[in-house]
Amino acid sequence: MNYTIHQLQIFLKVVQKQSITKASEELFMSQPAVSIQLKNFQDQFDIPLYEVVGRKLFITDFGKEIALIAERVIEELNNINYKTEAYSGMMTGKLKISSASTGKYVIPYFLDEFLTKNPGIDLVLDVTNKTKVIQSLKNNEIDFALVSVVPDLLDIDEELLIDNKLYLVSSEAQQNESMPLIYREEGSATRSAMEHYYGTHNSKARKRLELTSNEAVKQAVIAGLGNSIMPLIGIKNELLNNQLYILPAEDLPVTTKWRLIWLKGKRISPVAQAYLDYIRLKKNEILNDKFKWYQEYK
Repeated sequence: MNYTIHQLQIFLKVVQKQSITKASEELFMSQPAVSIQLKNFQDQFDIPLYEVVGRKLFITDFGKEIALIAERVIEELNNINYKTEAYSGMMTGKLKISSASTGKYVIPYFLDEFLTKNPGIDLVLDVTNKTKVIQSLKNNEIDFALVSVVPDLLDIDEELLIDNKLYLVSSEAQQNESMPLIYREEGSATRSAMEHYYGTHNSKARKRLELTSNEAVKQAVIAGLGNSIMPLIGIKNELLNNQLYILPAEDLPVTTKWRLIWLKGKRISPVAQAYLDYIRLKKNEILNDKFKWYQEYK
């Protein structure tokens, strides 16, 4: 066999994306170039790695086994680079974090200085919905998860970061009972908070839309399609520009806590431990510097 590291990387990306087109986009290669390298890799094996049925690509069981090995090989190759840099006195390695979608307004401020001071650390940050975040945590695929609600039936350790305040938001400055409600998708922590709130408070407003991101909900509210309960942290500019208004409502805001969590008993990597130490040392400074407006908002 005479396959290359480049072919391993291409095959692994195709497996991850389940698509040659999507893999080529992420690898910044043309689709024909990826297809050629994939074929050259397949030619090294007598057993099919993948099959195409009705224009859809499927990875065979054998292909999945090879992908697991390829992932370990590439990880070890990265470790060679990290080890070389470590011997030069630089902290190196990967920091893997999965964040609930609204956490994108939080986590960058807790990463900026750390990454600047440690240029040998590679950040892998996945911003997705809470369900996928928790699944990555359960599968031990990440160092930390950033969530606003502690997952059930999962033994974890945590580091609290900042309050998560949820308000009723509208494009109109005055309460309008006829405005429908706009919800996040199933699995979202904001969706759960909104359902719990309206489940315990009588409301004549009807559900109108279900959208898959905080940004989509925000734009729909700005457009006047309805009201929604939203995290304050994601609407600062819209409040300042009078595109959105916070409406007074009984028992609001709902307040939870943004927190970094990790599996209890997990063997934390040196990079992850360094980041945790940084958070504990710098948290209050970051809050006072970057989130003063947020903490003072009533």
